[in-house]
Amino acid sequence: MVKGITRQVILVKSPDPRLFEEAIFIVKEEALAREGVSADKVLQEARQAANGYLKQGKAWNRRLERLPGPVWGTLGAALASMGWAVWLFLL
Repeated sequence: MVKGITRQVILVKSPDPRLFEEAIFIVKEEALAREGVSADKVLQEARQAANGYLKQGKAWNRRLERLPGPVWGTLGAALASMGWAVWLFLL
């Protein structure tokens, strides 16, 4: 659905194109009307938000990648066994 509202948008290119191409930030109407807020400051905030999101995702992925394959296999087998036990004995 398309509305007839005009909004200011900031597009931030991704430093890591494997995750996404660009981030789209919709700027509040009153953001640029405040004193001391410039377009450069708004763009800097958008870049910081995008970089924070990337760093958060990379840290979580590094933690998961540290687990060796046999641990993942054991975890999968345990979850499958619990699923079958629930299905057979509780239902």
